[in-house]
Amino acid sequence: MSLYDARIVFNVPDLTDLKLFVEVMRLGSFARTASELGMSPSYVSKRISLLERDLGVRLLHRTSRRVSPTAQGERVFEAARGILGNVQELQDALAEEESEPQGRLRVSSSFRLGRKYVAPAISELAKRFPKLEVSFDVLDRPVDLLSEGYDVDIRIGGVPEPHLVAHRITQCNRILCAAPEYIARHGAPGQLAELSQHACLVFRERDQPFGTWRLVGPKGLEAVKVTGALSSNNNDIIRRWALDGHGIIRLAEWDCAASLQAGQLVHVLPAYRWPIDIWAVTTGKLSESAKINVCVNFLRDQLTDGPNSLWPPGFGPQASGFAAPM
Repeated sequence: MSLYDARIVFNVPDLTDLKLFVEVMRLGSFARTASELGMSPSYVSKRISLLERDLGVRLLHRTSRRVSPTAQGERVFEAARGILGNVQELQDALAEEESEPQGRLRVSSSFRLGRKYVAPAISELAKRFPKLEVSFDVLDRPVDLLSEGYDVDIRIGGVPEPHLVAHRITQCNRILCAAPEYIARHGAPGQLAELSQHACLVFRERDQPFGTWRLVGPKGLEAVKVTGALSSNNNDIIRRWALDGHGIIRLAEWDCAASLQAGQLVHVLPAYRWPIDIWAVTTGKLSESAKINVCVNFLRDQLTDGPNSLWPPGFGPQASGFAAPM
């Protein structure tokens, strides 16, 4: 046991202040921590001051807008995370002995997927397992599970982090679609190269080349430059423009299946697709935590076959990895 571990263990009988300090470090301000936890900023500041008194060290530099750790604060933060992690492991191990999972879960996802599908599924999770305390955030950026303290991230596309574990929720592709109105006015492209002659609705993504669509087709991986008068960094806006007949869109199958089924969109160049499976990403194996195991498997069932399925009746992933009308 290190000096800081020992000082924390023997001088802080209640771990509540230690947890509060870790949250302040994660969020970077008393105000944000207070808002997140439903406390007043003055109460958060007071508890941190008491923690500093108990430990005999100054943990934070304070300004009017933000706080930053002292050298001792950094060391206490690392020790605190380890101690709290050990406590959580003990709680999880004890919870596994019970028939019902319990404890706090932090889950994140992207805006559209999170609001439309994951949030209703978590509502069902809370009904089924009332002893779980679920905090769910929708974000427009990638999350760092380790530094931000998330247990599960429901994400679309690849999982580049080698230290994380990815559990597939469902197979999916991005496909090309357009409204019948657009096709009636401009015709449908017969081959991939013809996309450059069409109005394409471009979604501006982080860390992706703007105006380049990558697709897998009969010749393997291909890339085509696309242009159009309309572009946005919001997928809902792009989808609305496509429904209004402004051009061709590259959209996830789960996001356009209902519109295809209703005839509001038509599938363009159906031989081409871009794989973007949906994953539940965790920091460890599911066998290491009963509550995370329950969460991932429950969300998988809900999003593939349950009442909150990504797929309307008649659509879904097939054995080949394509999702198409059955």
